[in-house]
Amino acid sequence: MRLLADVAQGRLVNSLAREGGLPSTLWAGPERISQGMRSGTVPIQGTVRSGPVSLRLGFSGDDLGYAIDLGLPTPGSAFAFDPEIKVEAMWTGGVLGRSNLFAERRGQMVRVRRAATGEWRTGMANLHPFDSMVTHASDREDGLEMLLMRERMRNWRFYDNLRTDIDAPARKTPILTYTPALANDGADLAAAVATIHAVGDAEAFDSAIEDAFPGSTIDGDGDGSVAMRQRGLLRAMRASELSDGTLRYIMLCAALLAPNKPEILILNEPESSLHPSLLDPLARLLTTAAKACQIVVVSHSDRLLTGLAGDPDTRTYRLEKDCGETFLHSDEDHYSKWVWPSR
Repeated sequence: MRLLADVAQGRLVNSLAREGGLPSTLWAGPERISQGMRSGTVPIQGTVRSGPVSLRLGFSGDDLGYAIDLGLPTPGSAFAFDPEIKVEAMWTGGVLGRSNLFAERRGQMVRVRRAATGEWRTGMANLHPFDSMVTHASDREDGLEMLLMRERMRNWRFYDNLRTDIDAPARKTPILTYTPALANDGADLAAAVATIHAVGDAEAFDSAIEDAFPGSTIDGDGDGSVAMRQRGLLRAMRASELSDGTLRYIMLCAALLAPNKPEILILNEPESSLHPSLLDPLARLLTTAAKACQIVVVSHSDRLLTGLAGDPDTRTYRLEKDCGETFLHSDEDHYSKWVWPSR
């Protein structure tokens, strides 16, 4: 999902390069695993590749869908380790089809369906292999849907690097400024909390803190940093004094209850460093925040998942591994309806 978001920011190829390039994303096992390999009666071994090297990413909602296919660069390229965008497609509705496709990119050419007549026109004929049509072929006339999709993808928010170590930015004294959304690493925590109290749902934030830490409140420490006042203590505990779990929970409250709501908010293992007693309040906090935006949570905590399962709007998907392959298991069958654009 982060790679898809990077498409809309124009930094997909750079993001892949930082993670080891295209080879680091490709399946490291054989192209096909036979039943004998899975049962252990036949050794797992490679075969001659029959399909092209391909990294495919895509998503869809009820209104719009998007997919991208990246492959190896053409021979003789000056950047031999950079993947090239081979195909892109954008369509209306949940499933790609010939009738609902309104923009596609093949090689260097982009075609866009005219909004007024439904006819196809050439949007671009010389698009660089490392540039996406999402960032380079959007316009307000025939490419309005692409423009809207780009802004939606740019609005996704990720929290997978909330630092709580001794040198974490959230433990430092910050400069307070209007901050409607917490930074990915939590560096502007004090400013984000102050913004919630000034223009956001301060009551929901204070209730979430009370739910997790009865008798406690979060406020400033006079120097602009975050401080926690707890029942029984004569002074507030500064951010530099809080435990990793307490600081992380405060950051999660600031992230989930920010005044500026994204369309999708992604949390990776939010239970890390949290005391088990905080998992039930965290589930209630997530349930409250999910009323304002879609939230994707990746978790290894059965207790957290159990707490979330009581919400009728919660969907649970299980990841399981077999012979190195990761499979998605769900009670829903809509995954079989997905269609990839062909090269």
